[in-house]
Amino acid sequence: MTFRVTRRRFLATSGAAMAAASLGRTRLLGAQTPASPPPAQAPTWTPIFTPLRRNIGYFTGRGGTIGYLVNAGGVLVVDSQYPDSAKAFLAGLADRSSHRPVDVLLNTHHHVDHTGGNPAFKGVTKTIVAQTRVPALQKQANDVATTPTEQVYADTTFDEIWNHAMGDEIVHARTFTPAHTGGDIVVYFERANIVHVGDLVWNGIQTFVDRPGGASAVNWIPVCERIASTYPKDAVYLCGHAKPGKPGEPGLPVVLAQADVLAMRDYLTALVEHVRHEMAAGKSRDEIVSSTDVLAGFEARGPLTKRALEGTYDELAGR
Repeated sequence: MTFRVTRRRFLATSGAAMAAASLGRTRLLGAQTPASPPPAQAPTWTPIFTPLRRNIGYFTGRGGTIGYLVNAGGVLVVDSQYPDSAKAFLAGLADRSSHRPVDVLLNTHHHVDHTGGNPAFKGVTKTIVAQTRVPALQKQANDVATTPTEQVYADTTFDEIWNHAMGDEIVHARTFTPAHTGGDIVVYFERANIVHVGDLVWNGIQTFVDRPGGASAVNWIPVCERIASTYPKDAVYLCGHAKPGKPGEPGLPVVLAQADVLAMRDYLTALVEHVRHEMAAGKSRDEIVSSTDVLAGFEARGPLTKRALEGTYDELAGR
């Protein structure tokens, strides 16, 4: 089944819920490579460093995209993936930083594919920074995990805005939540005009609405709009995950443009309206969250998944 929704229709039906709660490719220096898929889909992975501009680049391995800055003023890293890929990243980073320590590690949110590598940074980084809610959400998620793992938490937290000057770059971190979780931040490299959005934007794949982790699919829609309006129109965006390639075919890039942020908004709009429509039709939670429908206009993202549907349903049902 294909479900079709218009932006006008969604806005007309979602006012109460909101009160309650083109693939734009950018030409840059260096090759653009796709992010690895989630670990359940990736028994093998390849560590890849890609330079962008003004001493900033990104790393894809296993987990969410890592961003990094290495300049005369210091070394700053955004997200840490998993322990094994974090070690591979740090080994490659040492070659690029002349083996200097990491001055700052920022976690964009609490999920294990963005914080699981934090232990690898012990004794390497001077400080770990995250949004105020992240350490508690990280502990909560690990406590209920099937296989709990070693956790290293941020020692510096902030509520809304964190600013840091490093050499000739100025770094701003800003809270945009609730959305994917209850503790999402965006990291902006001002002079390079590069925005690391963590998992607030996914390129070409179904997303994850982490309701137990504080997510709001409904509020995630205006969050995307606020991100697009906060940063310059020509900013370069690094997203957390992108559709992987098939044998002989490249995947989608993690390097995006403002139009892709707004495309994420439109996808979320269709997702929320689809679940609302199914609830109004009297379908049960089990029927809705097990759906493999595709959303009209977003067929390339593939069938809907429980990770996208469960949190959306629970939010609309007031759970």
